[in-house]
Amino acid sequence: MAQTTHLYAIALGSNRPHGRHGRPAQVVAAAIARLEAEFGLFDASPILINPAHGGAGREFANAVAIVESALGPPAMLAALKAIERDFGRRGGRRWGARVLDLDLALWGGGRWRSRTLTVPHPRLATRDFVLAPLAAIAPNWRVAGALTARQLAHRLARRAPRG
Repeated sequence: MAQTTHLYAIALGSNRPHGRHGRPAQVVAAAIARLEAEFGLFDASPILINPAHGGAGREFANAVAIVESALGPPAMLAALKAIERDFGRRGGRRWGARVLDLDLALWGGGRWRSRTLTVPHPRLATRDFVLAPLAAIAPNWRVAGALTARQLAHRLARRAPRG
């Protein structure tokens, strides 16, 4: 019997250099390669440079990767946290600088809620640094019921302050 697989949208971010991988954009590229090695990489967005949020202090390199895996959401989250640790991620301030941040933004199974995990990511609809790359590679992925990634990205862009 064939094993069921799921598609996941993984949000990637970095704003600290890594000794082996280099600057944040190179860290994100290395993390995409790692996702491809561990899971089936379906697609990856271009890497974008975005302003820091909260107290992070430095610009972020961000991207979204679509991967395929037989893992359920809790096991996928554990796998992502293990990759973060392999890249040198340590616990610390919530909005602090980090070598690598991997968030499980969406999965093909719709909604998931447990004590430790909520999918779609609870702040996805307010994060242009996730929605823009997601809309670039999966514009028709339904995020919040009837809304697609493209529609949410467009709404968020319209609300952004103008120069």
